[in-house]
Amino acid sequence: MRRWILIALLVLVVSPVTGLALWTWAALNYSYSSGERAGYVQKISRKGWVCKTWEGELAMTTQPGTAPQIFPFSVRDDATAQKISKAAGQRVTLSYEQHVGLPTDCFGETAYFVTGVQVNPTQ
Repeated sequence: MRRWILIALLVLVVSPVTGLALWTWAALNYSYSSGERAGYVQKISRKGWVCKTWEGELAMTTQPGTAPQIFPFSVRDDATAQKISKAAGQRVTLSYEQHVGLPTDCFGETAYFVTGVQVNPTQ
């Protein structure tokens, strides 16, 4: 009887937890896409009740006088977030990776995680 209870516990509890942990690890370590976006850092802030994450917005303009397209992003690294914060209001190029399938927004509210920032000289 005890053996069946142990097997049921393994199947019903341990297997789903292990599967979720493996899925989360894979989603965080393999990127779906990567690239760069250029524009002006409009906002960056540390948010969250339990899981504190850096969330920001990049305003991308194609021509002066047109409405900007907003690129929402998340930052996992505090040093990168500080660089972005210092560059707020300046034209920057953000390097990012897209991670899809994360089971929770505890890792970031968006699927786009910024990995690098470069301040562009003004024209």
